[in-house]
Amino acid sequence: MFTRIVELEAKQGKAKELCQTIDEKVLPIMRKTQGFKDEVVLISQSDQNRVLAISFWNSRQDGERYQREQYPKIVESVRNLCASDPKVQQYDVALSTSHQVTTKAA
Repeated sequence: MFTRIVELEAKQGKAKELCQTIDEKVLPIMRKTQGFKDEVVLISQSDQNRVLAISFWNSRQDGERYQREQYPKIVESVRNLCASDPKVQQYDVALSTSHQVTTKAA
């Protein structure tokens, strides 16, 4: 399993609206994308304008395909609510209780 972590800085006071936009505009696109498993969106308690969007994918190839084919449109749909460009990090999932994923012993 593969994950993408997108760090967003919302414009002042716009974090909840950004999350709502992700729910209404972004998630419908992601749900139709091959390999998409789940999305978790977090608002920081220490910085109310910082939002993390964590998506889970069946494979690295699925996540990278989404990055190429859908992500540019996604960024445009939330740009008006962001103070800066989103930052993307990618990880292999080593353990997840909600997705019942574990790494196999070498």
